[in-house]
Amino acid sequence: MTPLSPPPIDSALAITAVLPRLKAALARHSAAVQVAPPGAGKTTAVPLALLEEEWLAGQRILLLAPRRLAARTAARRMAAMLGERVGRTVGYRVRLESRVGPDTRVEVVTEGVLTRMLQTDPSLAGVGLVIFDEFHERSLDADLGLALCRDIQGVLNETLRLLVMSATLDPVAVTGLLDQAPLIRCDGRAFAVETRYAGRPANRPLERRVVDVIRQSVAAGEGSLLVFLPGAPEIRRVDRLLNEGGLPAGWTTAPLYGYLPRDRQDAAIAPAPPGCYKIVLTTAIAETSLTIDGIAVVVDSGLQRAARFDPGSGMTRLVTLPVSRASADQRRGRAGRVGPGICYRLWTEATHQTLPPYNRPEILDADLAGLSLELAAWGVKTPDTLGWLDPPPAAAFQAASRLLMDLGALNKDGTISRHGRQMAELPLHPRLAHMLLMAKKESMGGLACRIAAILSERDPFHFGGRKRDADLRLRLAVLHPSGKGILPSIDECTLDAAATRRILTVAAMLQKRLGVTKTSPPTGDPGRVLGWAYPDRIAQRRAGTSGRFLLANGRGAYLNPSDPLSASDYLVVAHLDGERREARIFLAAATDRHTLLNQFADHIHWQESVAWDTRRQAVSAGRKQKLGTLVLADRPLTEPVPDRVLTAMLEGIRGNGLETLPWNRRLRNWQRRILLLARIDADGGPWPDVSDAALFGTLEAWLAPYLAGIVRLKQLTPDIFSKALGSQLTWRQGRLLEELAPSHILVPSGSRLPIDYRREIPVLAVRIQEMLGSAATPAIANGRMPLMLHLLSPAGRPAQITRDLAGFWQNSYAEVKRELKGRYPKHYWPDDPLQATPTARVRPKKPNQQ
Repeated sequence: MTPLSPPPIDSALAITAVLPRLKAALARHSAAVQVAPPGAGKTTAVPLALLEEEWLAGQRILLLAPRRLAARTAARRMAAMLGERVGRTVGYRVRLESRVGPDTRVEVVTEGVLTRMLQTDPSLAGVGLVIFDEFHERSLDADLGLALCRDIQGVLNETLRLLVMSATLDPVAVTGLLDQAPLIRCDGRAFAVETRYAGRPANRPLERRVVDVIRQSVAAGEGSLLVFLPGAPEIRRVDRLLNEGGLPAGWTTAPLYGYLPRDRQDAAIAPAPPGCYKIVLTTAIAETSLTIDGIAVVVDSGLQRAARFDPGSGMTRLVTLPVSRASADQRRGRAGRVGPGICYRLWTEATHQTLPPYNRPEILDADLAGLSLELAAWGVKTPDTLGWLDPPPAAAFQAASRLLMDLGALNKDGTISRHGRQMAELPLHPRLAHMLLMAKKESMGGLACRIAAILSERDPFHFGGRKRDADLRLRLAVLHPSGKGILPSIDECTLDAAATRRILTVAAMLQKRLGVTKTSPPTGDPGRVLGWAYPDRIAQRRAGTSGRFLLANGRGAYLNPSDPLSASDYLVVAHLDGERREARIFLAAATDRHTLLNQFADHIHWQESVAWDTRRQAVSAGRKQKLGTLVLADRPLTEPVPDRVLTAMLEGIRGNGLETLPWNRRLRNWQRRILLLARIDADGGPWPDVSDAALFGTLEAWLAPYLAGIVRLKQLTPDIFSKALGSQLTWRQGRLLEELAPSHILVPSGSRLPIDYRREIPVLAVRIQEMLGSAATPAIANGRMPLMLHLLSPAGRPAQITRDLAGFWQNSYAEVKRELKGRYPKHYWPDDPLQATPTARVRPKKPNQQ
């Protein structure tokens, strides 16, 4: 290979001032950290400047770019600096595209490509330097790539050097991970950027406020704009608003986001023609790595879209979040590349101080199934074997490992299986890789490749209104030449031709990797194929509803009732928004019970269920055929195990509460009598605790033996309940209860009256005339506790309350007699109550009446 002459690097680039220090650091150390502001030239100048270093010894440099567009752009710029075409000294590898040759020394690769290269050749033979550019983005693949490179450094590749670069990176943690690697800082040479905090009124939609600021800047003639929005839908809406309202002559809009066709991406980053201006509407894709010439103004919405994975549900949802201060600074820097610039921020200066300092690493919030499979293929069972800036969260990693076990990718001991290795060789999420391999076995590989391509790329349908059609079969239909004109019967639905072409390209690549012969059209059942990828998202329509579903993982999901799939009994769901209570379904395929029974026979089981039915207030016993949480069939259980019936009955009683048992006044009084004896430590103790709390906590001990054959509350009669309560007393206590705390007591008139035990001191309500002739207050507990007497008038109202009957006769009777005699003259009011005859009648019987 002919040595290169030193490449022409623009001395105006700020990075040139620190290149000697960087070269010296990498000559002495195996790693270094480079911090340089946006526009310093680190992405393109550093790899070229290091090409002829002695320690590199003619080996290749891998430059990691965060996105495909950034990789292609960086490679083209470096090739232009060398006066060459891409693919000679400088090339790139991205998904579905490679421009490298035998003389290529600098390969710009996306982060996932590096992982594939490491798995194919763990020594990275012929590679002397790996540069992690824009590492502050902290993507999952970048963190994994750095961990794997650190693992081989000095072992499988003894001369490998690592360089981590960023504009807004907090370098302390990175230098620590790299064994205190030297840190080289570069001061920027960017032009001054004026920051204007434009705010956003709460009642003003984001897109309209963005348009307001854009028009204000255009009217002021401030120059071409770069506008940061959270996602493609917002970009399309702002683009529409700007063009519907009209722009001055010479002004154009240029959307820029990941799924745009390559020619439109290239057009967006190209400089505007002389005398013209452009408004580039972009996502975070333009935050780093890309240089868009001619930008003088940045409008920053302050929002970004990020994925958040829930290990509990196994679902990922997209959330819109405020940007970090580091990201805001990156965006702001884009306005100072060619001259003094302006940055409009759609938030207040006070709000700016509350933003997080850095973006949250993706590894903390992502689905880790792919990471777990890569580690297993690397020979690592647990992440702590490797060095991480932020280790994968334990809950998410365990959820990922469980999924891989379910897919057959891992053996029981956690090592990768043969099936898992085949999955790891496919450039897909483990779910989709498993789907392809299973479908191939059943001659549906071609169909599976198309489904995987649809799921990996953007939806070929754009729905402008609120209605959607979630049917996967509709997407498959438009991929076939005869189906190009097929559209859902929904207003404002258009077909994205570029997305369709890319899906077909990806499908063809997957078919080649899978070794599947092309068929036109691919045959098979989409619902069955999709089920291999998402067995936990098989959905069953809830009874009596339209569009409401229960997933096999226990979560709820819904479709708009107008969606044709909403009436399906069963679906397999591919895309949904992951909301925690009830997720919205965006893409699914219909299936049926027969298919599920055949496909998941090993996962379906019969489960006997003996449980309390709250609606029927009875024990329900049945056999359920289940797939996850879904009940595919339900049969009655004619002879349930008695112990399970008893357990369910007790659960029902507990759920309803003790008050639902057949209490009556007599039984409640019985309960209070025993509680009284226990409280005063009466003879015959210890007396059992029969309080509601104690009874509730000991149902198995006293009630369970009396529930044999009982399956509903109505069958538990007061008589059975009384026997169950009484079982807590010994035979002796049963006798003593009537002696010490009788339910009734004999009064002087001969009446047998009930005692009320509801109060701390039991009450005997008795008419005054029935106590005549007696001075002794009635008592219980062998005389230890005088009763509280409610001495009643003839009308049954308390005339006196006392525990001292003798005192009443002596001190109060005369006054009570005077008050009541005039009201009840027919009743007996003797002058000397102690010598009078007690009576339950109006007057006592005369001697000749007896």
